Amino acid sequence: MAKIGLEIHAYLNTKEKLFCSCLATRHKEQVNNHICPICTGQPGCKPMLPNEEAIKKILSIALMLNCEINNNLIWQRKHYNWPDLPKGYQTTMSGAHSIPTGEEGNFHGIKIKEIHLEEDPASWDPETGCIDYNRSGLPLAEIVTQPDFSSAEEVEEWLKKFLLTMSYIKAIDKNAGIKADVNISTGSFEYGKKVEVKNISSIESVKKTIEYEIKRQEKEGVLNETRRFNPSSGKTEKMRNKESQADYRFIPDPDLPIVKIKKEEVEKIKKELPETPEEKLSKLIKKHKIDKKQAEILKNNFELVEFFEEIIKKMPADFALPWVTGELLRVLNYNKKNLGEVNIEVEHFIELLEAVKSNKLTELKAKSILNDFVPKSFSIKSQLKSNERITDKAELTKIIEKVIKVNSKAVSDYKAGEKASFNFLMGEVMKESNRRADFQVAKEVLEKLLK
Repeated sequence: MAKIGLEIHAYLNTKEKLFCSCLATRHKEQVNNHICPICTGQPGCKPMLPNEEAIKKILSIALMLNCEINNNLIWQRKHYNWPDLPKGYQTTMSGAHSIPTGEEGNFHGIKIKEIHLEEDPASWDPETGCIDYNRSGLPLAEIVTQPDFSSAEEVEEWLKKFLLTMSYIKAIDKNAGIKADVNISTGSFEYGKKVEVKNISSIESVKKTIEYEIKRQEKEGVLNETRRFNPSSGKTEKMRNKESQADYRFIPDPDLPIVKIKKEEVEKIKKELPETPEEKLSKLIKKHKIDKKQAEILKNNFELVEFFEEIIKKMPADFALPWVTGELLRVLNYNKKNLGEVNIEVEHFIELLEAVKSNKLTELKAKSILNDFVPKSFSIKSQLKSNERITDKAELTKIIEKVIKVNSKAVSDYKAGEKASFNFLMGEVMKESNRRADFQVAKEVLEKLLK
């Protein structure tokens, strides 16, 4: 049976880099526009004290993974010679004789060996030889699991749960994605017979890597080596023989003090942690009486479920639910946005729902107004009078008579027995009334006039 372990690297969601005040840009921008002498490794430059925000976020991750937190954390220099590493070493809390931020955790049945903080190297393009230092010095979390996985499917499901849980604490930059090194062995993992496949950038690729590598090892045997995954061929390719910790010549960094983690600070962060996705799902089903399918939709989007829980403080959950999981998601998906990328205020959304619930607005009109809530919502109070539901039969009769007059063919088709023509005419009535016609009253008037 295969044994599989993961080393997950994820960018922490901080404003600044780990050892300097440069902006922590994790996305494609103009090359080398967020750099300084520190993050480009200029001679004589020393690091600033580590980013406090990064320390707090790595602690949050460790606590969500049920790790034991260590008190005195030592920065180490991990030496290797590569163009993307201007100093000639990476500053990290990993390595020989290191003390990780957290260890001995457990997440969904998989033991967490350790979690630690380190800086990211720069980005080197081997084809051009150019280096972009925007990434150099970004704070990275590394989460190392024990080799507790036995299949690609198990890894895939676990990673999805991991990313969802991380989205709840907003510690990781979800837009930057993650990278994983996958350790796989169909032999004696404990005795060092394993293959490490480096820098896999998607869950789908992780799954394909494991599936291919298990088949390859069963056929060719297990050699202690480092490989990479080629997405084009769907195969892994040898890079080099596996390094040992001694190859990196780890030494404590003399320029950085020990990071002392106080027990009170850990307790404070622990109290501020949100519910887990599983706890959130249970509350939605048991407390708010939401069916499991809809509760899963909410649970899988932290921003959405937070938004929903604010709304139901003032609105019945069963009334608000389809407007959040149905109409709001429809508008966001149409605009290719998530809730965090737009500015929709809870108060404005509640105003809209209250207007529907009190029969001041038709559902169609409310849906039309909701379309305009992206990118920024607004109060509908000033618009209520001009958009109010039309229930007056005399007013609706005038609108419907006009619709009948300009749609004589549809009227003839309806009288000839084509029932679908009635639905067409009702649609025209709603259009002519600017979606303000009360559907039931308009239906009665239309039926009467068609007779």
